[in-house]
Amino acid sequence: MTASSSRKKAARGRVPFNVETEEASLPEGTSGTNASYGLKKGEPEDVPARHSTGVIVTRPEPGLSETMAAVQAAGWRAYSSPSLEILPRIVPPLRRKIQAVVLTSGQAVPSAGQAVPLDTPVYAVGDRTAQRAQAAGFAHVVSAQGDAEALATLLRDALTPQAGLLLLLSGAGQGTGLAADLRQVGFRVVRRVAYEARPVHEMSAEVQRVLAAGQISHILFFSAESVRGWLKALPGSLLAQAAAATAIVMSEAAEDILRHAGWRDVRIAPHPNAAALLLALGACR
Repeated sequence: MTASSSRKKAARGRVPFNVETEEASLPEGTSGTNASYGLKKGEPEDVPARHSTGVIVTRPEPGLSETMAAVQAAGWRAYSSPSLEILPRIVPPLRRKIQAVVLTSGQAVPSAGQAVPLDTPVYAVGDRTAQRAQAAGFAHVVSAQGDAEALATLLRDALTPQAGLLLLLSGAGQGTGLAADLRQVGFRVVRRVAYEARPVHEMSAEVQRVLAAGQISHILFFSAESVRGWLKALPGSLLAQAAAATAIVMSEAAEDILRHAGWRDVRIAPHPNAAALLLALGACR
């Protein structure tokens, strides 16, 4: 069943509730590792910095593999460097009647399947989260096609507070702003933590090597949280090399962190999703 789409899309700019946003639709059959993508047999890895084609992708799975494949397809040499480790949590089934499930990330889909029947309506932050909910067996799925602001607008327009509770599934430390916004207009919201995102402790030796060699042209960041996690794992001796690369981000919050760390070239994607991030990256020339 095809996910419905909200007619209202969020404008470019703020991501007020720190929601992990959506990824592009990409070729199937790819997988992500802490390794480079796109190298042909016999092709030398070392290239002059001025001709650098390296792109670091900092998102975790699920989504890392797909983004790596898209970067590779655009002609870049992609390196995986996930800044966060995703740890799922079990959400016990709710005994109260739920009007709908609200998903702020595809990471929350497994917990949704544990907590409610599959005939429960699902409202997802974006198309990829909606697709994952459908793949998990949910029959009634609606996409906000944007960020948390778009999701809040969709819920206000499509549902009524009198119809019952909303189950909001999000990451640890996330979703509180969205819950408060919905409660302010009369909805009863039960928020449950579906997963935890922990910063990684070490950066792969390969990523450190290509940074040191000046082979990285761009670094893709998918949230302010991922920026903070990646910077914690980055050795201080490589900060200058990393800051010389162009950073592409989804929010002003992420931009502010990077500029404070020394980045000069930081670009905000036109929309807070991976498709827009890849559009901002463009094809390798």
